[in-house]
Amino acid sequence: MSSSSLAGRSALRREVDARLAACSLTVAEQLLAAVSLLAGDKTLRTALADAGQSDESRAALAKDVFSGKVDDVTVELLAAAARLRWSNGSDLVEALEELGAAVAFTAAEADGSLGTVEEELFRFGRAVEVSAELQMRLTDPAVSAAGKAALVRDLIASATPTTIALLAHMAANLRGRRVDSAVTTLTNLAAAQRERVVAQVRVAVALDDAQVDRLSRALARFSDREVRLNIVVDPTVIGGVSVRLGDDVIDGTMLTRITQARRSLVG
Repeated sequence: MSSSSLAGRSALRREVDARLAACSLTVAEQLLAAVSLLAGDKTLRTALADAGQSDESRAALAKDVFSGKVDDVTVELLAAAARLRWSNGSDLVEALEELGAAVAFTAAEADGSLGTVEEELFRFGRAVEVSAELQMRLTDPAVSAAGKAALVRDLIASATPTTIALLAHMAANLRGRRVDSAVTTLTNLAAAQRERVVAQVRVAVALDDAQVDRLSRALARFSDREVRLNIVVDPTVIGGVSVRLGDDVIDGTMLTRITQARRSLVG
């Protein structure tokens, strides 16, 4: 993504921060619906990202398209996005999708459900990881976008409305992405809502509360940020703990040490 598009993403986040009181799941769902529309309409997304047109003319186009169809605050956010500079229409779509998720997480934090949403996203990610059938269904071109969204809604019918809205949208709008990658993006955005990072932790046996606390504090010192642990009990690690924190992998498992020893012996 170009520097102008990255700057646009940051500017959109500030637009959300300036409208905290107006952030709601309804607004998030409307933004995600706009993403679905733009992803399927190349002419419109190209026009909204056309650097050859003035910022205000692009904003006016967004208002013409969406006014009367969505809430006023949603129109304001879409117009604000159109005023910004994007390298192409696809970058605009990705930024609006991230904006929709940010609004959803902001609303969830306000109503106290953000922790539950994070846990539900993690559990769904685990379900995808262990089910080849689910991965195939969600990436099968023969299954319509609406069918994929319906499948997810059925699978997580008891989840919070925020989780259902985000995952149903994700299922219908993969746009060539891997399912696990798309879920991880949502999980990281949820953690970023509290300026935290997500550490994927694999252990051979479950950790007790004291161990979880020590690991959290150690990783917080390592990353200089609050860290949320998503812990997976995986007997294949044999012993110890494996941690993925962003692009960093901290692996102290017995399996890794055995593998390294074998490699050194082989030569």
